[in-house]
Amino acid sequence: MSHLLPLSRVAKLVAQPRHTLQEMIRNGTLATFDGMVELDELLRAFPEVKWDDDAEFRRVTEIKDKAFAKRVLERALPDKDVLVARLNELGDDYAAAKSLLLHYGNVMAWLDEKIDELAENASDETYHALHSVRAFLLRNLAEMPQGAALAQAVIAQERMLKLMSAHVTIQPSGHEFFVDGNDTLLEAALRNGVSLNYGCSNGNCGDCKARLLSGEVKKVHAHDYVLKQAEKDAGVILLCSYAPVNDVVIEANVAGARDIPVQHLTARVKSVEVFNPQIASLHIQTPRSQRLRFLGGQSIQLAVGGAHGRYAIASCPCEDRHIEVQIPHRAGDAFAEAVFTMLKANDAVEVEGPYGEFVLDEDSPRPVIFLAFGVGFAPIKSLIQHAMSLELVESMDLHWLDHETGHYQDNLCRAWADALDNFSYVPHAQSDDLDRVLTSIVTDYPDLHRFDVYAAGTAVQLSLAREHFMRHGLPEIRWFESSTST
Repeated sequence: MSHLLPLSRVAKLVAQPRHTLQEMIRNGTLATFDGMVELDELLRAFPEVKWDDDAEFRRVTEIKDKAFAKRVLERALPDKDVLVARLNELGDDYAAAKSLLLHYGNVMAWLDEKIDELAENASDETYHALHSVRAFLLRNLAEMPQGAALAQAVIAQERMLKLMSAHVTIQPSGHEFFVDGNDTLLEAALRNGVSLNYGCSNGNCGDCKARLLSGEVKKVHAHDYVLKQAEKDAGVILLCSYAPVNDVVIEANVAGARDIPVQHLTARVKSVEVFNPQIASLHIQTPRSQRLRFLGGQSIQLAVGGAHGRYAIASCPCEDRHIEVQIPHRAGDAFAEAVFTMLKANDAVEVEGPYGEFVLDEDSPRPVIFLAFGVGFAPIKSLIQHAMSLELVESMDLHWLDHETGHYQDNLCRAWADALDNFSYVPHAQSDDLDRVLTSIVTDYPDLHRFDVYAAGTAVQLSLAREHFMRHGLPEIRWFESSTST
């Protein structure tokens, strides 16, 4: 009996990003069957992997230490009812395997008796053949098959993964993510950058209704919204109230930029991070019951007192209630002046948004070039982090062209390049000859027709950059831009 594993779980087992496995599938070095990888094929393709049965326990510790809002240990573990259900499922698997082995034992006992029975009156040739078959069966059953220890380690680790997390597929979009700890389906989707519909997130509005197509879920939070009987019969659940017991497939809509409504809420300042006199990051946190729905690359309107301004979001939708906005210190910008001189932790900030359609094309499998002019890095940063959370992009190249603000998060970009094998970072020094800089960039890509390009800068910078990229073969439809103020 084959042991098949979904590609997303294989990525976790071998500690490789999905894009690496997909490239292996394309070039024929990893075989799949309906998107699944057979255990023997996994062992063949990754002979050097050190299978470590306690790796998942260390991963849970990392979840505890690094999780949002400093979650306590209990939050790194599944809900108790979900954990019991998963243990019961593993127990059923174990019982089925043991029952099958007992059946095989009974079959072997019957074969042994049958061989003795047939051998009684058999010719010497037949007698010899029958006992050769018996010797072959006994010898092979007694021997440990080659690779059995590795297979056992892989299965043990995969079972631990299934115990601590569940794999979710969203249809019809095809988005995939894991639900870790005691997150609900909605919480896990948002942490992975998947923009599912929701409203209150606490079971009152019903906006997060979705249909369970396969798998099993458990209610982990009560909800006041009343589902109709026809909806229940059709498998409709509230994503904010249920957690998966095992791998599930859900039918739900993933929102695009035009699907997300403008929201109004009051956030609190977490901190103001001043990089230099020209640029600062404002870190705010939304209420627990009123998160801001947005996509990477969009912008929001901020107001405090009588001052207000619209700025690109620099954080990822996957960052729970945290929002980062990078504020240039421009003359005449009263809100920026408040950020640099007045705002402090816990101050209230009014938030309105999101706005804009400078977002990832999640249907595109193409490699991406990100082009950031000065403070245009803010929406580019949001896009990059969103792409990382979704694991959809084949490769990412960031070109950051300097401005008077400098490469104020240069260390972050270099850390990305060090940590990710599909990410490269090229900082460009400030220059009066923008035409020359752009020429040097596009000439490094003789196959621009293969790429998507996302650029953020002033209207003049974008116009010149767009002209260069189009001239060197980039299809117009693959150019995405966001204009910043001068």
